[in-house]
Amino acid sequence: GVTRLLLTRIPFFKEIIVSSFACDSCSWSNTEIQSAGRIQEQGVRYTLAVTSRQDMNREVVKTDCATARIPELDFEIPAFTQKGVLTTIEGIIDRAIAGLEQDQPVRRATDEEVASKIDEFIGKLKQLKEVHSPFTFIIDDPSGNSFVENPHAPRKDDALVVTHYRRTPRQAAVLGLELDEKPADSTDDLRNEVLQFNTNCPECNAPANTNMKLVQIPHFKEVIIMATNCDSCGHRTNEVKSGGAIEPQGTRITLRITDPSDMTRDILKSETCSVEIPELEFELGMGALGGKFTTLEGLLKDIRDLVERNPFTLGDSSAPSKTEKLQEFIGKLQEVQGKTKAHFIMDDPAGNSYLQNVYAPEEDPELKVERYERTFEQNEDLGLNDMKTEGYESEGASGR
Repeated sequence: GVTRLLLTRIPFFKEIIVSSFACDSCSWSNTEIQSAGRIQEQGVRYTLAVTSRQDMNREVVKTDCATARIPELDFEIPAFTQKGVLTTIEGIIDRAIAGLEQDQPVRRATDEEVASKIDEFIGKLKQLKEVHSPFTFIIDDPSGNSFVENPHAPRKDDALVVTHYRRTPRQAAVLGLELDEKPADSTDDLRNEVLQFNTNCPECNAPANTNMKLVQIPHFKEVIIMATNCDSCGHRTNEVKSGGAIEPQGTRITLRITDPSDMTRDILKSETCSVEIPELEFELGMGALGGKFTTLEGLLKDIRDLVERNPFTLGDSSAPSKTEKLQEFIGKLQEVQGKTKAHFIMDDPAGNSYLQNVYAPEEDPELKVERYERTFEQNEDLGLNDMKTEGYESEGASGR
């Protein structure tokens, strides 16, 4: 047979290798994907409530290190038991059924009881495809390179919950990552110093340098700006990390865009911040686009680029209705950057995001900053519920 390889770039996943095999003799064919990009900084977990046949057609990118689960059946496809695939939810269930049926003739001859139980379970999987009752589909990928389609893009999908998390040392070891925990230098003042360390370019993997600088934002706090320039391919990227602690309360910032000059306002969007534009029915979840220190115009441009490169609206297989919706959204987004009035909302449970007040130190009539108490779920996402900062020394001593 013939195997065809294609190196392509998909937004959200960097680069992947798509391989396709076809045999002319028996007409057997197979496709799989392999990640050609770097492992993401955080793992990702997609939880989808499947309620209709349309949900079974959602496209899924599942890497070989991802785990797929259906809690209602106590069913799990462990990591590294299947190759990476670009398929649908129905396709993942079909692969599982085919894998279970493969050795059934041998089992019926050697252990009829086990074979009957597996036949019963296969029947339950086939019933799932008809969606007679709702069920939950979960993909957990420590590498952060899996994806589940949102058919309502660019609007929020209420049936799909996306959670980003920090990998455990065991998950990092499974992915082949070596974590060097070195004590931090006790330097008192880094404001006037640019730190530089060696890394690889995320585009061409050539050796490059990353510069890191501690910056004080007026009327706010300190942030860490990291910038990477590649001399080989010319790729440039920058990222912003919060230099301070998580605030006692979350922050919700609402800006009423009334003038084109609002596009020049400085913005610090942390990794935990979500963005919403009610007039466009648009919501960008936390973790998307990462941390950024830019202007309002620059952030809207990044949002437009993110929407335009949606992997499920490109190519011949894209649905015309989805493409039309995204083009309509992009047109409205450009109008907001020009003359249309709209509300721009930043919601950061960690309180580490910032939007410039051009009237500082006076109050801005178009800018509203609200402080609120975080919910239990928000504290859980930030890892605060299990964090103990007082009395842990005495508790540790008594335990010894």
